[in-house]
Amino acid sequence: MEERYNLAIDRMKAIIEEKTVAEPYREYFQHVARFILKLDELKQNVESGKQKEMSEEELQEEMKDLYADELEANYEKSYANPAYAVSVLGGELGSFLSAVYTEIRGGISYVQEQRMEYVVIGAELLIEIYNKFEEEKQPQPESLKEIFYWYASDYCDVFAADRIKDQIDPERGCFIVNMIMNEDLSDLRYLYRMGEYVGVNERETAAYLNSLSQEKIDKMADTFSEGYRIGFVNTGKDLSKKSVVNIYYAMGFERIVKKAIENFAKMGLKPSIFRTSHSVITRGRNSQIGFFNISGNKQYVYDHRDDIGLVMDKQYVERKLEVMRTTYEQNKEIAAGYAGPAVIDIFGEKTFVPQAKPEAVKLSEKQEELLVAMNGRAGRLTNEYLPGDERSFTIISWPVPEIGEQYHEIFDETIKINTLDYKLYQKVQQTMIDALDKGEYVKVTGSGENQTDLKVMLHPLADPAKETIFENCVADVNIPVGEVFTSPVLEGTEGTLFVSKVFLHGLPYYNLKISFKEGKITEYTCTNFDSEEENKKYIFDNILHNHQTLPIGEFAIGTNTTAYAVAKKYDIADKYTILIAEKTGPHFAVGDTCYSWAEDVKVYNPDGKEIIARDNSISILRKEDPSKAYFQCHTDITIPYDELGSIVVVAKDGTETEIIRDGRFVLPGTEILNEPLN
Repeated sequence: MEERYNLAIDRMKAIIEEKTVAEPYREYFQHVARFILKLDELKQNVESGKQKEMSEEELQEEMKDLYADELEANYEKSYANPAYAVSVLGGELGSFLSAVYTEIRGGISYVQEQRMEYVVIGAELLIEIYNKFEEEKQPQPESLKEIFYWYASDYCDVFAADRIKDQIDPERGCFIVNMIMNEDLSDLRYLYRMGEYVGVNERETAAYLNSLSQEKIDKMADTFSEGYRIGFVNTGKDLSKKSVVNIYYAMGFERIVKKAIENFAKMGLKPSIFRTSHSVITRGRNSQIGFFNISGNKQYVYDHRDDIGLVMDKQYVERKLEVMRTTYEQNKEIAAGYAGPAVIDIFGEKTFVPQAKPEAVKLSEKQEELLVAMNGRAGRLTNEYLPGDERSFTIISWPVPEIGEQYHEIFDETIKINTLDYKLYQKVQQTMIDALDKGEYVKVTGSGENQTDLKVMLHPLADPAKETIFENCVADVNIPVGEVFTSPVLEGTEGTLFVSKVFLHGLPYYNLKISFKEGKITEYTCTNFDSEEENKKYIFDNILHNHQTLPIGEFAIGTNTTAYAVAKKYDIADKYTILIAEKTGPHFAVGDTCYSWAEDVKVYNPDGKEIIARDNSISILRKEDPSKAYFQCHTDITIPYDELGSIVVVAKDGTETEIIRDGRFVLPGTEILNEPLN
């Protein structure tokens, strides 16, 4: 590998001097070659220990130089921007070469982790494409795509296999862990050696956490790790059989993560932390999974989310799934110890409204179908080796400095939100569940201009003394407290869901309107774009995730009026992560049920009743054909209290019981929830 690396670096030095490739392509190759030589300089600094001795100002300069082409200030004239690449290099070649450069740019994090094989593979990809331009003045796009195709196919057993091993094996997913546990977190220079861009959010988050007392840090970390433990208790799963917890979090929260790791150790769990993927081979379309930075250029990420379209065909799908199965099979003993993810999410980032660029790589209709099929099969394969009925998770959210000048106050308010008295909520929510359990269906209507008008069918109870329809959700897997939820009966569930403004997976939706029949989506639109076609495509890509339809997998009533009041006080409702937003009103999730992959695990409320509404008529198909049961997505859409008309439970005899009227809780025993609203 060292020999291959040295040869590649020598070739980069030659490329920046040669004139064997015609313009305008020559300048592109020289630019990318210079970037790889910058990676070599970074490598020398890391391996020699020089980087540890650099001042924060020097580290910032090094970082800005490496990330220059991704930063918003430079992006308009960057080859990483497909629009610019096309304007300079022409049609298909421009978008292709932009994708290649993006693939190679992942080398920044690879160097920090000293995974030089990845850097070599990227450099050799560039050399092979460069050679083609030496042979032909302007090669055919298809011949170049073939090179990229075999790059992705051949190295799938490196990138995809390592991704799985980094997730399940704490001895492999240890770079970030070692940084957290061994570095002086009060010296913020450590951030620049973690392999991601360090912006204001990352630096100020870490600095603010350093200003907090250990008692506060402990409180936040204890809530996080204890929620994880309780998730196993409440579902009757044996945590003692598990040995690995996979932690996802945003850079800057290391101090909380360090304490959480110590807490997990007391449970017998070792941590694994992998970073969000920088390769087309393993990168997801709509989310950052793992360790990620907050302040990156979201348009850059959005522009390249479909780069997989350069390689996506049936043969590639089979190749990737084969690698996944082989890797799991070879590591099945380690996989048996995987307990599930523990996630620290963030909110408060500036609103990102993506620009849909025609120059970016796009999936064809056939490729979209293949991607859906691949993700479905990958999900089933993962569940085979990491069974959903044996693992759990937890997720908690914190604000970042970008939220505004009142960041410190909002952070303190969030600590209160995330550590509310769960016993109080448990009692109030049980009162609500007792009323809901008497219903045949629930009517949900909007107020004012909100067009929501939905009928939600509920599962019948065979033994009301021992069974219940709704889960009493307190502070366990979904922190903070504050919702009761169920998986509705699809048949008979119908109507319109409307929200004037909502953020889902970091993307805004204005006047989102979704229609349902028999519990499945039939129509959808929004007003984000002037063109109705663009609006539908936006929803199809980012909410339906390229499925022709999705069922309602969850109906819930959020009860965390404290979080709602904080949102109103600081005008941050549009900033909340869905984890908190879903607790601030009734919400509906489209996609899989809340119990996907674990429907056969009996779940009980604190009152001892079994929650029987774990399936619907689609998820139950897993018993015959799992490919028809799951969609690998679950997107919560919340109606805020101030857009809510009423929630009414209707019994079989037609008796109606109001839960909420005009955005206020009116069911006797729940009035205390109105105090924060008042």
